[in-house]
Amino acid sequence: MEIQSVGIVGAGQMGNGIAHVFALAGYDVLMTDISQDSLDKAIALIDRNIERQVARGKVTAEAKAAAMARIGSTLTLADLGACDLIIEAATERETVKNAIFEDLLPHLKPHTILTSNTSSISITRLASRTDRPEKFMGFHFMNPVPVMQLVELIRGIATDKATYETLSGVVTRLGKTAASAEDFPAFIVNRILMPMINEAVYTLYEGVGNVRSIDESLKLGANHPMGPLELADFIGLDTCLAIMNVLHEGLADTKYRPCPLLTKYVEAGWLGRKTGRGFYDYSGAVPVPTR
Repeated sequence: MEIQSVGIVGAGQMGNGIAHVFALAGYDVLMTDISQDSLDKAIALIDRNIERQVARGKVTAEAKAAAMARIGSTLTLADLGACDLIIEAATERETVKNAIFEDLLPHLKPHTILTSNTSSISITRLASRTDRPEKFMGFHFMNPVPVMQLVELIRGIATDKATYETLSGVVTRLGKTAASAEDFPAFIVNRILMPMINEAVYTLYEGVGNVRSIDESLKLGANHPMGPLELADFIGLDTCLAIMNVLHEGLADTKYRPCPLLTKYVEAGWLGRKTGRGFYDYSGAVPVPTR
């Protein structure tokens, strides 16, 4: 089927980035969140981010105006039911995601495709709680969405071929590259990335190196653009911990045990950039290591 309208649940870091790229690609976008303030901030951020692309010559002023005109917002989740494709980009908690899909179901069109931007939760399990597991997929964008080129497409056990091919076509229209992943904990990117971050936290926890030396070692010694602890702060330490817990519980292997220091930072509310403090303190002009 042809996708023309896209509903996005969640106007946070991922949701507004997804809305940004879909609107620029010519799709009609409707975003929802639990507060009008969140929606207003998301639309203002999208406007600023596309303006940066205009300044760099990547997007014309006319394309920006057209994209912004395609983005709508609503506080009523049911309003998304008329969309051809729905992308859930809420917090990485399965109970929250299940509740969203349950509330959406009575309002969906028969052909509407449901997707989740989850970075680790079982697509098969999420799909089984809906009335259309064959039209349900994992649609995992990387952060920041306008910059990162990859989208993971994850089929649940019941996902049909038509749904997969439709979403593969959407990724192409967005100008991104799709990678097909099987429905196992954390899929491909986070199955590899999160244990590396967790090991970096263990390296800090055991005193092998401090924050700065660990990050500099990976940037200069492995040519990574960002150190693993800096990256963890960017992603959000709560998200990193949630994914490690999914890996640990889903695969029952001790190599995925979350580092106690990561757990302690999350318990302290030190979640990284979004809270102003994580492995770095962001209160000043330059981030300062906290250990």
